[in-house]
Amino acid sequence: MSDLFLGLISGTSADGIDAAIVRFDDRADGTLHAELRFGATYPWDDALRARLVALGQQAASLTLDDVGELDVLIADAFADAALAAIAEAGLSAADIAALGSHGQTLRHRPYGRAGDGRAPFTLQLGDGARIAERTGVATVADFRRRDVAAGGHGAPLLPALHAALLSRAGEDRAVLNLGGIANLTLLPGDGGPVRGFDTGPANGLMDAWCLRHTGEAFDRDGALAAHGRVDAALLARLRAEPWFAAPPPKSTGRDQFHLDWVEAALQGDASTADVQATLLALSVTTIVDALQSTQPGTARVIGCGGGVHNGALMRALAEALPGVVVESSAGHGLDPDHVEAMGFAWLARQTVLGRPGNLPSVTGAAGPRVLGVVHPV
Repeated sequence: MSDLFLGLISGTSADGIDAAIVRFDDRADGTLHAELRFGATYPWDDALRARLVALGQQAASLTLDDVGELDVLIADAFADAALAAIAEAGLSAADIAALGSHGQTLRHRPYGRAGDGRAPFTLQLGDGARIAERTGVATVADFRRRDVAAGGHGAPLLPALHAALLSRAGEDRAVLNLGGIANLTLLPGDGGPVRGFDTGPANGLMDAWCLRHTGEAFDRDGALAAHGRVDAALLARLRAEPWFAAPPPKSTGRDQFHLDWVEAALQGDASTADVQATLLALSVTTIVDALQSTQPGTARVIGCGGGVHNGALMRALAEALPGVVVESSAGHGLDPDHVEAMGFAWLARQTVLGRPGNLPSVTGAAGPRVLGVVHPV
């Protein structure tokens, strides 16, 4: 079997499809080596992205025909990204052992619907069978549902890889993924159990607010937020959301933290820039609160995801964590833009090798589980 695996993911911001081709090597000393052979981000079709963003921002209703169509359209977009990555890397489908596709999350309800006792579920679209047919590469998809079936949250799924690549004895570390949603992986230096959980919004609300009010898909380097002032009363109302006080394991998504949720908390005539500054402060304070309450001895925070490029966000995090090193994963040889896609390449490898992909200490599942559905070619 080839040692090259391809990972695909589109996060909660739906700002593009990340693709990573990775060579993995299990070393004789029990460590894992991961070499990023190729990484790129491919844009969504504008009309399809607008549709996905709209579904995440409000309680939209869909017909079964809509769901079926989206499943195919998303799969085709993922297949196009995979084929482009393989070609641009100078490879062929035969060079790739397997492809891991996260798909696009439509709904993530590990608590059940609105916490009312209904059955928990998670739903990612992007038909793995169609991706396999289109690419000629064995495709592993639908990773989260097995963990949810085992009583877990189905997220976050990358702490096991973070632990394999970024743990260091003697230093408490945290890996902070700044996607649409922020999540932490806690890596204790004493070899204790790895933990991980979502902390709340990272870029998702800021991106959505920026798009609605400026037409730009994101706040480049936090410039809009930097021109505003934090509205302390608005921040307090947002932070009063009960989800923030819930203990781990926990996970969330854009279907919970969306612009309707923000606008329900608005009072008066806060400026566009002031709301953006407040949303940035919400991301920072909820991340810091979560870190300090779960691993107060953290010496180093290793950031990845698109939020690493938001200078205002990274500076605010560093200021809120005096004495803690806040840095990009690039300093550890991992491109921050492709860590998540690398993770789904790794999950595909775990699945085809019959190895568990989840960490019960993170998701709350009843035990380790081999994740995903394999679509062979």
